[in-house]
Amino acid sequence: MQRVFVTGIGVVSPVGNSRAEVWDSLTHGRSGISLIQNINTEDLPVKIAGEVRGIDPAAVEVNEKVIAKRMDRSSIFAVLAAKEAVADAKIDPREFGDRCGTIIGSGLSGLATMEEQTENIIKRGPRGVSVFTIPMIMPNGPPANVSLAFNITGPCYTTASACASSGHSIIAAYEAVRKGHLDAVVTGGTESIIVRLAIAAFANMKALTKKFNDNPTAASRPFDDGRDGFVIAEGSVILVLESEESVAKRGVKPYVEIIGYGDTADSYHIVQPDVEATGATRAINAAFAMAKLNPEEVAGSLYVNAHGTSTKLNDAAETKALKAVFGEGAKKLQISSTKSMTGHLIGAAGALESLACSLALQNSLLPPTINYQTPDPECDLDYIPNEARKSAVKFALNNSLGFGGHNTSILFKKV
Repeated sequence: MQRVFVTGIGVVSPVGNSRAEVWDSLTHGRSGISLIQNINTEDLPVKIAGEVRGIDPAAVEVNEKVIAKRMDRSSIFAVLAAKEAVADAKIDPREFGDRCGTIIGSGLSGLATMEEQTENIIKRGPRGVSVFTIPMIMPNGPPANVSLAFNITGPCYTTASACASSGHSIIAAYEAVRKGHLDAVVTGGTESIIVRLAIAAFANMKALTKKFNDNPTAASRPFDDGRDGFVIAEGSVILVLESEESVAKRGVKPYVEIIGYGDTADSYHIVQPDVEATGATRAINAAFAMAKLNPEEVAGSLYVNAHGTSTKLNDAAETKALKAVFGEGAKKLQISSTKSMTGHLIGAAGALESLACSLALQNSLLPPTINYQTPDPECDLDYIPNEARKSAVKFALNNSLGFGGHNTSILFKKV
């Protein structure tokens, strides 16, 4: 089995459109939540989100195969993030031949195009529907466009498991490299669903916070007693995963090593987390078992980037899972939810939070949970409130818990 390392990181997000800008925002507690600008929210109960701004869609056109106007916004994000990640890793995927793949997760990729083209057929009839509709809405559009942009000819596909989508994509990429099937994988997640249909649907099911339209930056408050729903966001994070053999051959210094993972299903409810957190507990335990580590013994040297959605049920259940896994060691954990700043990127959430884990280990600096003001008796651990913390942790854990009962936990090690 090969050891697996992260050698490149690229990002497009509400808190910045480069790795350096995002890390600066996360460590200085800057929120990317604001009033929505890209759609009409006049009759919507929720008027805030984490929007991506300041990008140049034409920058995706690195060759004649990828054309911005023929791509859904989620694919544009993915290609832009991949462009930075590939450059950061200093690789040319063509040199790997079929030994480099593309695995990118997304929960609802293409929803913006679907809404737009549905309106076209209603208003203008069948002839008003774009000929590019299908390649724009198909879930595999983002990895397909990344493959076209960078001439990646190995396995290319999408993972779709709601908020755990990019967790599953990273796990699939890790397994492909670990088992020697591939030498490198361009992986991660992308999402762009800040559209009227999604906001109305999430709001109607009472998943989104509705109390902070007049104070957007205070809206996402994981683990705080005043939390009442998540904030929808968009963006993409792409990681380059590479085998130990390839890293040594190229002489590059990786960000982190991936040493274990767990993935489970609650089989409890289609959208609500299991209140006993049995599925999440099993996923975390599996990650440590794969790494051959005792959770209680390493709790004091571990950073946890929690799923931490800012919903009542999720944050309490995730806290319960951490207590179940770490026992008395749970009190030593240093935990934060970067969703307090970025909002919830749904299918790209796990990838963005893997970025946070990687850079936290590299820089010995842990991002905070902002907007933490009133402790919740059910959430009584150390959530790194409001200010980043210097800490030379050796390990980092990223949890993703998705609608449908999907759970992923990925364990990183400092190099």
